[in-house]
Amino acid sequence: MTDRLQEQGQAAPADTTVLSEGIAAPVAAETTEACLPEGFIRLGLAPELVQAVRDLGYTQPTAVQDKVIPLAMGAGEDAGRFIDLMVSSQTGSGKTAAFLLPVLHTLVQQQAEAEATARAEHERAAAEAAARGEAPPKRPKRKNPMQARSFKAATPGALILCPTRELAQQVAHDAIELVKHCKGLRIANVVGGMPYQVQIARLQNANLVVATPGRLLDLQRSQQIKLDQVQFLVVDEADRMLDLGFADDLAEINDLTAARKQTMMFSATFAPRIQQLAMRVMHDGGASVQRVQIDTPQEKHANIKQTLYWADNAQHKRKLLDHWLRDSTIDQAIVFASTQIECDGLANDLQQEGFSAVALHGALSQGLRNRRLMALRNGQVQILVAT
Repeated sequence: MTDRLQEQGQAAPADTTVLSEGIAAPVAAETTEACLPEGFIRLGLAPELVQAVRDLGYTQPTAVQDKVIPLAMGAGEDAGRFIDLMVSSQTGSGKTAAFLLPVLHTLVQQQAEAEATARAEHERAAAEAAARGEAPPKRPKRKNPMQARSFKAATPGALILCPTRELAQQVAHDAIELVKHCKGLRIANVVGGMPYQVQIARLQNANLVVATPGRLLDLQRSQQIKLDQVQFLVVDEADRMLDLGFADDLAEINDLTAARKQTMMFSATFAPRIQQLAMRVMHDGGASVQRVQIDTPQEKHANIKQTLYWADNAQHKRKLLDHWLRDSTIDQAIVFASTQIECDGLANDLQQEGFSAVALHGALSQGLRNRRLMALRNGQVQILVAT
């Protein structure tokens, strides 16, 4: 899946590189009709999820999905037993679907089993009532979860942690696309920069919550969400979690979800600090965790060229940047700055020089950040200057 799914199906410009995680590389148009999603069926996924994948235009799992999904579902020799996983794979290789699909599959199965049990219990009670000559018992009336009087603490069965709100929103949108054929399965997104009341309303009856650690703990401390029923914990981009200082928050969330069945950690590398984090949050101190590494960290993308240029001083560096940005073959570019002040200053300077440029950093409001990202996706902005 690409980031265009976040914008309600709006396609990205043809000349814009899509950077978000995907399910799989789309199959060529001429072969799509002849190729059903045998790969996802072979993995044993629920039919509702296979249909959602088919709707998105994908037929075969990527390498990381092919390896991780059966392990995460407890298939093969480990049938029925959930194991902890540490997964490392390239950006764009489909890691998001590699953890969403197995978690959603198990939630779908558990929901079906609960409904079957409730149905059997109702039929038994109805039969007993009929034997006594009484009217059958009525089914419990479903409450409207959006009414304030029915608000209660959410008790999700699965929790996915992301280091940034943009990534959490992307993962949540991807999850929503995957459950569109799954009746009654609810996804909630909990991130900073959004109104509390809106998020509390969306948390009602949520089965899977995608969150950033800070806002999640805020809502937990105010008793809007309980984490003691979480069965599956996924830590996405664990290396960035540590870079952004979330180690203590992860330790607290680990304690709050101590009864979970499975922990999955996805990271760009298996660096020593990531292994130390895994020992803190995995079962048995990480002794039984299984590692999956699809690509080595040194393996570069075939479509990316990296070049280093030396500059004599700041003035020389700015002249080089101006030279590159005036290249007529460049439709869009992202320029990274080290500080928010430098980011704003460079964006303003580029605007003065006639470029269509905007700044993006953490001090801006969430609404403004969203609008600027949308403008970039729509091709209305040529240069994004970001921290």
